[in-house]
Amino acid sequence: MVDAPERSVSDADEEIMRATYRALREHGYADLTIKRIAAEYGKSTAAIHYHYETKDDLLAAFLEYILDRFVAAIHDVETTDPERRLDLLLDKLLVDAEDHYDLLVAMLEMRSQAPYKEAFGERFRRNDEYVRYLLRTVIDDGIAEGVFADADAERVASALMTIVDGARTRAAVLEDPTELAAARRVTDEYVTATLLADES
Repeated sequence: MVDAPERSVSDADEEIMRATYRALREHGYADLTIKRIAAEYGKSTAAIHYHYETKDDLLAAFLEYILDRFVAAIHDVETTDPERRLDLLLDKLLVDAEDHYDLLVAMLEMRSQAPYKEAFGERFRRNDEYVRYLLRTVIDDGIAEGVFADADAERVASALMTIVDGARTRAAVLEDPTELAAARRVTDEYVTATLLADES
């Protein structure tokens, strides 16, 4: 099993994370500065540096914060039906991203730095691994319950992640958030063809 990152978040940390979120949406990764985050936080840059030594340290923590929020949203889903859970998970990955398009672009900019910034790369790998685990688990549960056809859950989860990653990249690069909705339809078609094909 892949464990979600666990991190105690103080009130100050929470406020800084929210300020970072707003600053990233407003300025993007390339133009993000501690000064701009501090302006959103409503305090001095020294107040930010008290908690995070560098901007990269802050952004590495922000990546964990984003995953924690995603995991909490998934855990709040009140259904044990595997098909419904898979639908909701794919909605979170694709449909909900449309409401945070500016952040999506900033995250793609950060992901492009992953090969050069170890802290970013490590967190993106952990995040991707955990999301893949969530997909694989719900698919395995559906197969065990006879809701889904027998399939290689790892292969299906990998294919779904490829669709999600491709759609997010296209949406950001082409400046076209509708790519996300198009990809969500593709995931439905793929799930139907691979997991629901044997249903009568």
